Amino acid sequence: MTAQQPAPLWPTIDALWSRLEATRAHAGREGVLLRILKLSEEVGEVAEAVLGATGQNPRKGVTHTWEDVQSELCDVAITALVALRTLTPQADEVFDSHLTRVRERPLTPEA
Repeated sequence: MTAQQPAPLWPTIDALWSRLEATRAHAGREGVLLRILKLSEEVGEVAEAVLGATGQNPRKGVTHTWEDVQSELCDVAITALVALRTLTPQADEVFDSHLTRVRERPLTPEA
């Protein structure tokens, strides 16, 4: 049995972005804002999955698994990267540059 190869990140994000662009109902600034607003919906789904995995709603009980939470977190990351790609065709460069800055930030307050 061979392991499945991971999808290449940025070509996959570009392909998803292209598919979404081809079917987008709202263009221009409104379309961009709606694409970014989609992040809030996805974050809400993470919260729902965490609450469901921990059984925090006594009326519903346990409705999700921690695998559901993982999946929803992946959706948040994908949605954020597609939103970034919507803002710039150089999303990979912008992200890599920002990731480098975050990696190099000190974890403690500077004196």
